Amino acid sequence: MKVLLERELKFEVDDRFTLPRLDDILPDTQVVPTTVELSSAYYDTADGDLQSHGMTLRRRDGDDDNGWQLKVPGAEGRTEIHTALSDTPPAELVELLTGITLGKPLTNVATIRTLRDRHRVVGPTQDRLVTEVDDDHVRASMDDRLLAWREIEIEFGDETPAIARRLVKRLSDAGARPSRHPNKLARVRPAPTSTTAVDTPAGRGLVDYMTKQIDAVFAGDLALRRGIDPIHDTRVAIRRLRSTVRVFGKLLDRTAVGDIDAELKWFAGLLGEVRDCHVQRRRFRQALTEWPAELVLGPVANRITTDLRSIELPARRLVAEAMTSQRYLDLLAALQQWRLTPPMIDSPTASALEKRARRAERKADERLAEALDTHADDAAFLHRARKAAKRARYAAELRQPLEKKAKKTVKSYKKIQTVLGDHQDSVVASATLLRLARTAGTTDGENGFTYGLLYAREQQLAQEARRKVRGLG
Repeated sequence: MKVLLERELKFEVDDRFTLPRLDDILPDTQVVPTTVELSSAYYDTADGDLQSHGMTLRRRDGDDDNGWQLKVPGAEGRTEIHTALSDTPPAELVELLTGITLGKPLTNVATIRTLRDRHRVVGPTQDRLVTEVDDDHVRASMDDRLLAWREIEIEFGDETPAIARRLVKRLSDAGARPSRHPNKLARVRPAPTSTTAVDTPAGRGLVDYMTKQIDAVFAGDLALRRGIDPIHDTRVAIRRLRSTVRVFGKLLDRTAVGDIDAELKWFAGLLGEVRDCHVQRRRFRQALTEWPAELVLGPVANRITTDLRSIELPARRLVAEAMTSQRYLDLLAALQQWRLTPPMIDSPTASALEKRARRAERKADERLAEALDTHADDAAFLHRARKAAKRARYAAELRQPLEKKAKKTVKSYKKIQTVLGDHQDSVVASATLLRLARTAGTTDGENGFTYGLLYAREQQLAQEARRKVRGLG
């Protein structure tokens, strides 16, 4: 598979539109015109799951870019994943999209043919693409429908900041208008949209917050299948979603919610086993790098890496196995249903959101006070306080678009969460170091000295975290 980053803009034009001059966009450039005929067969599930997530999968014929192309939206542009031409969707792409499609089959949903007048703006030696401006005459067929239109598409190279604004102004002055559609398929086959009417700002805020977390879970699924490591971001999205269900659960349809909290907890727990290894390896490596060599006795770094990988690799296998299970696909199917039909009883008011957010804040304050007053050295009580602080923070995050004061609340509970998180990391790291030290102490060529130093360091960090917590309480 080949992976590219695509940055493009689309404009709507009519048949009277004349493409403006392009060869003076930047000094020392020239325009190389060509004309190609393209045929793109788009594939999706019958329910439009790919389009629902802003993705497209197409089989492209007709130019020097033949093959299958999966386009995934991102912050910097769309990621294009290319594979070789074949009659049916390649197995590697079908597998990659299992979570997005929920295991449903991919079928041809539309065919779009384009006569493209391509204008490549290149450097003086033609080996540097500055930008490409395509004048597309498009014909599309889906079921018994036939559509035809014209559009301008700009694909940017490395010179985007220098020419984007200038080129957009020139096209706008010539009569081009920003497209209302993110891609050609969306004009032919609109993406599925929510069927639940939410008619209050508070209701829209609640739905938008949940949808953002669900989108992050699906993005994490695709990234994991691609071999990228979005485990931290995925776990945070799951925590935010679970917190929303717990804090604002009375505003949701309990039948639609079902046992989703337990299922999210199950998958987050699997990811957590992998994440803990990442965190501990980074912590221990940092300490060993900072210390003088005479304090590092024996193959400590190798032992830590080997032992943590012996935990991480089976944990990763469990995650991979879970992602092929029906249980996991059922969880994603429930989340997808939430995206299209949010589990609302009714559109809540701002006061209803505030009431439940305040309750989460009071519980967080009570648990912190309890931990500090009577259980300051009990890691379990501090951990409970940390989880309550997270819920208070996330509830305030949800309310930020509705209330400016919520930003201060977010900052306050984030600080508590961070300090208590540092304490919990030290607790987990200390337990790991005790286990490693016992093994090293009975192995030829190793001893527990450096592990003892690392353990003492973690104890000191935990004590410092408890001191900071008292200052917050």
